Amino acid sequence: MSVAPAPPPTTVPAPLALADVYRLHAADIGRWAARLGGPRVDVDDVVQEVFIIINRQLPTFRGDAKLTTWLFRITERVARNHRRWWGVRRIMTALTPRHDEMLVATDPDPLQQLELQATVEAAYRVIDRLPEKYRRVLILSELEELRPDAIAALLDARVETVHVWLHRARRLFLSKLRDSDRPVDDDEGREP
Repeated sequence: MSVAPAPPPTTVPAPLALADVYRLHAADIGRWAARLGGPRVDVDDVVQEVFIIINRQLPTFRGDAKLTTWLFRITERVARNHRRWWGVRRIMTALTPRHDEMLVATDPDPLQQLELQATVEAAYRVIDRLPEKYRRVLILSELEELRPDAIAALLDARVETVHVWLHRARRLFLSKLRDSDRPVDDDEGREP
C-alpha cells in the first residue's frame, strides 16, 4: 500500500508593514519624487504624501504588480499633482516675505551655483513641456539611469515600447531645447 505524499503547505505571504516599505523604499521614493517633480517641488512634502497614501492603501495591496511598480505609480501621481499646484503656491508665497532670500550666502562660489540652477531649471522647463509618457521615461532613463528593461518593469510596459518612447522623448527634448535656446528676432511675429 502506497501512501500519497502530503501536499506541500501553502504559505500565505505576510502582509507588508509600513515600516518595512519605508526602510526598503524611502530612498527610491525620495529620488523619484525629486526627479519627477523637478526643482520647484518640495521633495519632503511629496514623500510624506506618498507614504500617507501607502499607509492608507497598503492593506489592500494584492501583489498583482511588483511593489516597486505600485510605489512608483503613487509617487508619479503625487509629484504630478504637486507640479500642477506649483503655480498656485508660487502666487501665494509671493504675497509673504521671503526671509531665506535675505540671508547671506555661505557657498564658496555663488556664480557657479546660479549657473547650475539656471541650467537645471531650463532643462526642467523643457521636460515639463513633454507629453507625460515621454517625460516619465526620459527621467527614468537619463536621471535615474535605469535600463529600458527596468523601466518597462516599472511602468508595466513592453521593452520595445519603452525603446520607442525613449527615442521619441530624446528627439522631442532636443528639439524643444534647441527652440528654447534660439534667440528671439525682434522682427519675428510682426506683420509686414
